[in-house]
Amino acid sequence: MSIVIVGGNDRMVARYLDICKSFNYKSKVFTQMPADFENKLGTPDLMVVFTGTCSHKMLGTVKKSSEKNGVPVKHVHSSSVSALKQLLSGIKERNYVRS
Repeated sequence: MSIVIVGGNDRMVARYLDICKSFNYKSKVFTQMPADFENKLGTPDLMVVFTGTCSHKMLGTVKKSSEKNGVPVKHVHSSSVSALKQLLSGIKERNYVRS
């Protein structure tokens, strides 16, 4: 399963990747908006947006991409490690991912 994380803190990128890896998920993390952002998002199984640290422009791009590709988006206000762990531990029970 693949996850794209949008937002968060620059210094936490390695922690976010390690947490996703511990749940056996492939992941990409974008804390800032790179050039050609929409194409770099790809078509993951789930997009996680840390709304407290995400720009409006990034959020708009995520929304547009998710509607275009049918990818579910989960919004989390906190960009903490515990918030990400809690989300990933309950993904399958809550049916956040597309089948």
